[in-house]
Amino acid sequence: MFRLLFILFIIIPIIEIFVLMQVGAILGVWPTIAMVIFTAWLGAKYVRQQGISTLNSVQTKMAQGQMPSDEIVTALMLLVAGILLVTPGFVTDFLGLSLLIPAVRHTITGSVMSHLSSKNSGQHGFQFHSHGAKQSQHQGDFSEQPESPSQENIQSPSKGQTLDGEFERKD
Repeated sequence: MFRLLFILFIIIPIIEIFVLMQVGAILGVWPTIAMVIFTAWLGAKYVRQQGISTLNSVQTKMAQGQMPSDEIVTALMLLVAGILLVTPGFVTDFLGLSLLIPAVRHTITGSVMSHLSSKNSGQHGFQFHSHGAKQSQHQGDFSEQPESPSQENIQSPSKGQTLDGEFERKD
């Protein structure tokens, strides 16, 4: 984690300053500043456009009852692209603009999703075990519960049946 923060806050700004100085020496101060402002404006425009498209896709998938996992990863990459494009400099602008290319985003999304699915493949979310005398008859069945002999005719679970569960917090 320290290496990542070191790269983000020390190495990348040094590279940005070096590139800005080189471009400024070739083009001049005002054209360099104009290019940085133009790339930030252009990037913000495309991030907004593609973000709205991604939001519509998320809403469509959720309305169909599907999990919009690819769209969530895409939205996070668009957020990173927006941050990179607003940061002054040519290197961050190049990285941010590359995240706006759908083929690049699709490749990164595929690798992220395969990494997440392989990481979670051996884990089970919920297990149900029934204990008691009628284990084979009622295992995992909550829909058919015997009626209790009360006068209100309320359904209750049969005696001796226990629901065991395990909870593990994954942060």
